[in-house]
Formats: sequence, structure tokens, C-alpha cells
Amino acid sequence: MWKHHDHGACGPRDRQGAGRGGDWWSSPGGAFSWGLGSFRARTRSGGRMFEQGDLKLVILQLLSEKPRHGYDIIKELEERSGGRYAPSPGTVYPTLTLLEEMGFAVASAEEGGKRVYAITDQGRAYLDENRSTVDEVLSRLAELSNTIFGDDVRPAHEAMGALGREYARLLWRRPATASLAKQVADILQRATRELSDLRETP
Repeated sequence: MWKHHDHGACGPRDRQGAGRGGDWWSSPGGAFSWGLGSFRARTRSGGRMFEQGDLKLVILQLLSEKPRHGYDIIKELEERSGGRYAPSPGTVYPTLTLLEEMGFAVASAEEGGKRVYAITDQGRAYLDENRSTVDEVLSRLAELSNTIFGDDVRPAHEAMGALGREYARLLWRRPATASLAKQVADILQRATRELSDLRETP
């Protein structure tokens, strides 16, 4: 299961996170994210985030805040949705090209060859004409974020962080034995079954 005092099993970042109150373990990139990757993937593929034309408006909104390149747009939308939605490059870059062709955005080349897009006056006017739609879509993104990282669910995340910290301390301080491994597996499997039952409860 693990090696006693194996620095590969529990590296400096892990130990630092466990020692400073668990910010890393309880963060979206820490222990909570062990099972988050597949959850995010299912969410992205399980439904349509934007209606026809919505992404065009949202990208214009982001460009109205500051010039951006395609990757920056993808990461910004992922951040605003709490990690639950990120458009693919195959969606974002053609949309940027379309906005440029429509005269709503203009591209310039950055050092390194990246194309950075900025909104035009025509693009701002189009954005203002569709303000209600833009606000509604941004509200949906915020709601997505709140369902997983909002204050209402913070106690559950803190508990998950505490579980991660205790698991890390155990890995670090105890020698591996078959008996200990079974005890740990039994505890985690019980918790998994209870969470699974809760997921199926209306």
C-alpha cells in the first residue's frame, strides 16, 4: 500500500499541506479532486451548457474585460464554473475566427505566435444589444460553481480535506502492514458505500 517514510509516496507539497491547516488538501486541486476528474468529464459530456450563439456572446463578454487568447478563454470559463465546464479548443477557436470575420473582434500576434483577440466597437454594440442573454448565461456559470464550491457545501469539503490530511499522516508515520492496509480499506469502503447510498437517495 505504501512505504514507510517514502518521500515519493508523500512529497514535500503533501507534507506542507498537511502541516499548514490543510489548505491544499481541502482545495479543488487537493484531496477532494481525487475523484473530481471523472465527475467533471461526465458533467461536460452530459449536457449542453450553451444554446446556439451563447458561446459567441460569452466570449465577447470576456474580450470586453480584456484582450485574451483562446487558452485564456477556456481557463476563464472553467474557473467561473468552478471547474464544471470548459469548452473545447475545437469550439473556442472557430468561434473566435467567426467573431473576427463578423467584425466583432480583432486579432493581433503576440511574441511566440499566439493570437490575442480584442473586442471592437462593433462587438461592444452587439454585446449591449444582447445584454440580457449574456447576463443569463453568466448567471448559469456562477450557479454551476456554487453547487460544488459554494458556502452551503463547504462543510463537506472541509471534512474531505480532513480525511485527506489524516490519510497523508498515516502514510507518513506508520509502516505498511497487511493488517493496517485492511483496516484503512475497510474504513474507506464503508464511507464509499454510504456516499453511494446517499447519491441514490431522492
